[in-house]
Amino acid sequence: MRFLVAAAAVVVSATTAWAQTATDKPFVPVSGQAGKDVVWVPSPPEMVNKLMEMGGVTPNDFVIDLGSGDGRNVIAAAKLGARALGVEYNPDMVALSRRLAQEAGVADKAQFVEADMYEYDISKATVMALFLLPVNINKLAPKFFNLAPGSRIVANTFGIEGWEPDDRVTLPPASECESWCEALLWIVPAKVAGTWSMGNGLMTLTQEYQKLQGSVTTAGTTHQVVMGKLRGFDITFTANDMLHKGKVSADGKTIEGTITTPMGDVPWRAQKR
Repeated sequence: MRFLVAAAAVVVSATTAWAQTATDKPFVPVSGQAGKDVVWVPSPPEMVNKLMEMGGVTPNDFVIDLGSGDGRNVIAAAKLGARALGVEYNPDMVALSRRLAQEAGVADKAQFVEADMYEYDISKATVMALFLLPVNINKLAPKFFNLAPGSRIVANTFGIEGWEPDDRVTLPPASECESWCEALLWIVPAKVAGTWSMGNGLMTLTQEYQKLQGSVTTAGTTHQVVMGKLRGFDITFTANDMLHKGKVSADGKTIEGTITTPMGDVPWRAQKR
Protein backbone atom coordinates (compact mmCIF):
# COMPACT_ATOMS: atom_id res chain seq x y z
CA MET A 1 0.00 0.00 0.00
CA ARG A 2 2.81 2.41 0.89
CA PHE A 3 4.42 1.61 -2.46
CA LEU A 4 1.20 2.38 -4.35
CA VAL A 5 0.72 5.65 -2.47
CA ALA A 6 4.31 6.67 -3.14
CA ALA A 7 3.99 5.76 -6.81
CA ALA A 8 0.78 7.76 -7.10
CA ALA A 9 2.47 10.73 -5.48
CA VAL A 10 5.30 10.52 -8.03
CA VAL A 11 2.79 10.43 -10.91
CA VAL A 12 0.87 13.43 -9.54
CA SER A 13 4.10 15.34 -8.99
CA ALA A 14 5.33 14.56 -12.49
CA THR A 15 1.98 15.55 -14.04
CA THR A 16 1.96 18.83 -12.12
CA ALA A 17 5.51 19.61 -13.19
CA TRP A 18 4.67 18.88 -16.84
CA ALA A 19 1.59 21.11 -16.69
CA GLN A 20 3.58 23.95 -15.20
CA THR A 21 6.26 23.58 -17.86
CA ALA A 22 3.62 23.59 -20.62
CA THR A 23 1.97 26.66 -19.13
CA ASP A 24 5.29 28.47 -18.86
CA LYS A 25 6.07 28.06 -22.56
CA PRO A 26 6.06 31.43 -24.36
CA PHE A 27 3.08 32.16 -26.58
CA VAL A 28 3.84 31.71 -30.28
CA PRO A 29 1.12 32.83 -32.70
CA VAL A 30 0.31 30.70 -35.73
CA SER A 31 -0.69 32.21 -39.07
CA GLY A 32 -4.37 31.56 -39.65
CA GLN A 33 -5.28 31.23 -35.99
CA ALA A 34 -8.80 32.33 -35.15
CA GLY A 35 -9.48 35.59 -33.35
CA LYS A 36 -12.57 37.36 -32.09
CA ASP A 37 -13.31 39.17 -35.35
CA VAL A 38 -10.63 38.10 -37.83
CA VAL A 39 -8.04 35.36 -38.27
CA TRP A 40 -4.43 36.40 -37.76
CA VAL A 41 -2.26 36.44 -40.86
CA PRO A 42 0.94 38.47 -40.53
CA SER A 43 1.96 41.00 -43.18
CA PRO A 44 5.49 40.39 -44.50
CA PRO A 45 8.12 43.01 -43.63
CA GLU A 46 8.01 44.43 -47.17
CA MET A 47 4.31 45.15 -46.82
CA VAL A 48 4.73 46.73 -43.39
CA ASN A 49 7.46 49.01 -44.75
CA LYS A 50 5.35 49.95 -47.77
CA LEU A 51 2.39 50.85 -45.54
CA MET A 52 4.62 53.10 -43.45
CA GLU A 53 6.00 54.71 -46.62
CA MET A 54 2.59 55.28 -48.22
CA GLY A 55 1.21 56.64 -44.97
CA GLY A 56 4.09 59.10 -44.78
CA VAL A 57 4.61 58.22 -41.13
CA THR A 58 6.76 60.75 -39.25
CA PRO A 59 7.54 61.55 -35.60
CA ASN A 60 4.58 63.96 -35.69
CA ASP A 61 2.06 61.17 -36.19
CA PHE A 62 -0.11 59.09 -33.93
CA VAL A 63 -0.55 55.69 -35.61
CA ILE A 64 -3.26 53.20 -34.60
CA ASP A 65 -3.60 49.59 -35.72
CA LEU A 66 -6.90 47.84 -35.02
CA GLY A 67 -6.50 44.11 -34.56
CA SER A 68 -2.77 44.67 -34.18
CA GLY A 69 -1.78 41.00 -33.75
CA ASP A 70 1.89 40.70 -32.89
CA GLY A 71 2.31 44.47 -33.16
CA ARG A 72 4.47 44.66 -36.25
CA ASN A 73 2.74 47.72 -37.75
CA VAL A 74 2.86 49.54 -34.43
CA ILE A 75 6.51 48.69 -33.84
CA ALA A 76 7.45 49.79 -37.38
CA ALA A 77 5.72 53.14 -36.84
CA ALA A 78 7.45 53.60 -33.49
CA LYS A 79 10.81 52.93 -35.13
CA LEU A 80 10.06 55.92 -37.38
CA GLY A 81 9.57 58.06 -34.30
CA ALA A 82 5.77 58.12 -34.27
CA ARG A 83 3.61 57.47 -31.24
CA ALA A 84 1.81 54.24 -32.04
CA LEU A 85 -0.96 52.18 -30.47
CA GLY A 86 -2.14 48.65 -31.14
CA VAL A 87 -5.68 47.59 -30.22
CA GLU A 88 -5.90 43.81 -29.84
CA TYR A 89 -8.53 41.57 -28.23
CA ASN A 90 -6.28 38.55 -27.59
CA PRO A 91 -4.38 39.05 -24.29
CA ASP A 92 -1.61 36.68 -25.40
CA MET A 93 -1.05 38.80 -28.50
CA VAL A 94 -0.98 41.96 -26.39
CA ALA A 95 1.66 40.47 -24.07
CA LEU A 96 3.70 39.29 -27.06
CA SER A 97 3.50 42.72 -28.71
CA ARG A 98 4.69 44.46 -25.57
CA ARG A 99 7.63 42.07 -25.30
CA LEU A 100 8.57 42.55 -28.96
CA ALA A 101 8.33 46.33 -28.61
CA GLN A 102 10.62 46.14 -25.58
CA GLU A 103 13.10 44.02 -27.51
CA ALA A 104 12.98 46.49 -30.41
CA GLY A 105 13.75 49.36 -28.05
CA VAL A 106 10.52 51.26 -28.78
CA ALA A 107 8.37 50.41 -25.76
CA ASP A 108 8.22 54.12 -24.91
CA LYS A 109 6.45 54.88 -28.20
CA ALA A 110 4.67 51.61 -29.00
CA GLN A 111 1.75 50.94 -26.69
CA PHE A 112 -0.77 48.09 -26.77
CA VAL A 113 -4.20 47.75 -25.21
CA GLU A 114 -6.50 44.77 -24.84
CA ALA A 115 -9.81 46.01 -26.22
CA ASP A 116 -12.55 45.59 -28.80
CA MET A 117 -11.50 47.33 -32.01
CA TYR A 118 -15.09 48.32 -32.82
CA GLU A 119 -15.48 50.13 -29.52
CA TYR A 120 -12.09 51.81 -29.21
CA ASP A 121 -11.77 55.59 -29.71
CA ILE A 122 -9.58 56.24 -32.77
CA SER A 123 -10.46 59.92 -33.19
CA LYS A 124 -6.95 61.17 -32.36
CA ALA A 125 -5.17 59.00 -34.94
CA THR A 126 -3.40 60.73 -37.83
CA VAL A 127 -2.58 57.39 -39.48
CA MET A 128 -4.46 54.09 -39.40
CA ALA A 129 -2.38 51.03 -40.40
CA LEU A 130 -4.61 48.01 -41.00
CA PHE A 131 -4.88 44.43 -42.20
CA LEU A 132 -8.54 43.54 -41.82
CA LEU A 133 -11.18 41.69 -43.80
CA PRO A 134 -13.84 43.64 -45.78
CA VAL A 135 -16.52 42.75 -43.23
CA ASN A 136 -14.39 44.39 -40.52
CA ILE A 137 -13.18 47.41 -42.45
CA ASN A 138 -16.63 48.25 -43.84
CA LYS A 139 -18.11 48.18 -40.34
CA LEU A 140 -15.42 50.62 -39.22
CA ALA A 141 -15.75 52.91 -42.27
CA PRO A 142 -17.91 55.56 -40.53
CA LYS A 143 -15.26 55.97 -37.84
CA PHE A 144 -12.55 56.28 -40.50
CA PHE A 145 -14.55 58.94 -42.38
CA ASN A 146 -14.88 60.94 -39.15
CA LEU A 147 -11.13 61.18 -38.62
CA ALA A 148 -9.63 64.64 -39.05
CA PRO A 149 -9.32 65.62 -42.72
CA GLY A 150 -5.86 64.84 -44.04
CA SER A 151 -5.48 61.77 -41.85
CA ARG A 152 -4.16 58.75 -43.75
CA ILE A 153 -5.47 55.22 -43.80
CA VAL A 154 -3.19 52.49 -45.14
CA ALA A 155 -4.25 48.88 -45.48
CA ASN A 156 -3.03 45.57 -46.77
CA THR A 157 -5.16 44.50 -49.78
CA PHE A 158 -8.71 44.85 -48.45
CA GLY A 159 -10.50 48.10 -49.19
CA ILE A 160 -13.47 50.13 -48.00
CA GLU A 161 -16.70 49.64 -49.94
CA GLY A 162 -17.59 52.78 -51.88
CA TRP A 163 -14.38 54.58 -50.96
CA GLU A 164 -11.82 54.29 -53.74
CA PRO A 165 -8.18 54.30 -52.62
CA ASP A 166 -6.27 57.49 -53.41
CA ASP A 167 -3.27 55.33 -54.23
CA ARG A 168 -2.46 51.63 -54.51
CA VAL A 169 0.82 49.77 -54.95
CA THR A 170 1.39 46.07 -55.63
CA LEU A 171 4.58 44.68 -54.16
CA PRO A 172 6.99 43.41 -56.83
CA PRO A 173 7.52 39.67 -57.46
CA ALA A 174 10.99 39.97 -55.92
CA SER A 175 9.46 40.65 -52.51
CA GLU A 176 8.65 37.88 -50.03
CA CYS A 177 4.93 38.56 -50.42
CA GLU A 178 3.06 35.60 -51.92
CA SER A 179 -0.54 36.67 -51.28
CA TRP A 180 -2.34 39.81 -50.11
CA CYS A 181 0.34 41.97 -51.67
CA GLU A 182 -1.44 45.23 -52.49
CA ALA A 183 -0.96 48.30 -50.32
CA LEU A 184 -3.82 50.83 -50.29
CA LEU A 185 -3.93 54.48 -49.21
CA TRP A 186 -6.85 56.77 -48.42
CA ILE A 187 -6.60 60.44 -47.46
CA VAL A 188 -9.53 61.35 -45.22
CA PRO A 189 -11.42 64.12 -47.06
CA ALA A 190 -12.82 67.33 -45.65
CA LYS A 191 -16.60 67.40 -45.41
CA VAL A 192 -18.03 69.85 -47.94
CA ALA A 193 -21.60 68.65 -48.56
CA GLY A 194 -24.09 71.50 -48.40
CA THR A 195 -24.70 74.93 -49.90
CA TRP A 196 -21.97 77.50 -50.47
CA SER A 197 -22.05 81.17 -51.41
CA MET A 198 -19.72 81.60 -54.37
CA GLY A 199 -19.24 85.16 -55.56
CA ASN A 200 -22.57 86.22 -57.03
CA GLY A 201 -23.84 82.65 -57.16
CA LEU A 202 -24.36 79.43 -55.28
CA MET A 203 -22.63 76.05 -55.18
CA THR A 204 -24.44 72.97 -53.89
CA LEU A 205 -22.47 69.80 -53.23
CA THR A 206 -23.21 66.23 -52.22
CA GLN A 207 -20.42 63.95 -51.07
CA GLU A 208 -19.73 60.23 -50.90
CA TYR A 209 -16.37 59.89 -49.19
CA GLN A 210 -14.00 61.75 -51.56
CA LYS A 211 -16.39 61.89 -54.55
CA LEU A 212 -18.39 65.05 -55.21
CA GLN A 213 -21.47 65.91 -57.23
CA GLY A 214 -23.61 69.01 -57.36
CA SER A 215 -24.09 72.24 -59.24
CA VAL A 216 -22.78 75.79 -59.56
CA THR A 217 -25.27 78.57 -60.33
CA THR A 218 -24.04 81.99 -61.45
CA ALA A 219 -25.92 84.79 -63.25
CA GLY A 220 -29.01 82.59 -63.32
CA THR A 221 -27.27 79.73 -65.17
CA THR A 222 -26.67 76.36 -63.53
CA HIS A 223 -23.77 74.07 -64.44
CA GLN A 224 -23.29 70.57 -63.12
CA VAL A 225 -20.25 69.66 -61.04
CA VAL A 226 -18.41 66.79 -62.71
CA MET A 227 -15.26 64.88 -61.86
CA GLY A 228 -15.46 66.26 -58.34
CA LYS A 229 -12.94 64.90 -55.86
CA LEU A 230 -11.38 65.64 -52.49
CA ARG A 231 -7.96 64.58 -51.28
CA GLY A 232 -7.78 65.71 -47.71
CA PHE A 233 -8.35 69.48 -47.85
CA ASP A 234 -7.69 69.72 -51.61
CA ILE A 235 -10.76 69.95 -53.83
CA THR A 236 -11.01 69.72 -57.62
CA PHE A 237 -13.99 69.67 -59.95
CA THR A 238 -15.12 70.84 -63.35
CA ALA A 239 -18.13 73.10 -63.92
CA ASN A 240 -18.99 74.91 -67.17
CA ASP A 241 -16.03 73.05 -68.72
CA MET A 242 -13.64 74.92 -66.42
CA LEU A 243 -11.38 73.28 -63.87
CA HIS A 244 -11.82 74.48 -60.30
CA LYS A 245 -9.05 73.85 -57.80
CA GLY A 246 -9.13 74.88 -54.18
CA LYS A 247 -8.31 74.19 -50.56
CA VAL A 248 -10.85 73.78 -47.80
CA SER A 249 -10.07 75.70 -44.62
CA ALA A 250 -9.28 73.82 -41.43
CA ASP A 251 -12.68 74.73 -39.98
CA GLY A 252 -14.45 73.57 -43.14
CA LYS A 253 -16.21 76.89 -43.68
CA THR A 254 -14.37 78.36 -46.67
CA ILE A 255 -12.81 77.19 -49.92
CA GLU A 256 -10.26 79.27 -51.81
CA GLY A 257 -8.56 78.48 -55.08
CA THR A 258 -8.37 79.17 -58.81
CA ILE A 259 -10.54 78.52 -61.86
CA THR A 260 -8.78 77.73 -65.12
CA THR A 261 -10.56 79.79 -67.81
CA PRO A 262 -9.76 80.45 -71.50
CA MET A 263 -8.29 83.77 -70.33
CA GLY A 264 -6.10 82.18 -67.64
CA ASP A 265 -6.48 81.35 -63.97
CA VAL A 266 -8.78 83.48 -61.86
CA PRO A 267 -9.34 83.27 -58.10
CA TRP A 268 -12.51 81.92 -56.55
CA ARG A 269 -13.84 81.72 -53.04
CA ALA A 270 -16.79 79.94 -51.47
CA GLN A 271 -18.33 80.40 -48.04
CA LYS A 272 -20.35 77.66 -46.31
CA ARG A 273 -23.91 78.71 -45.62
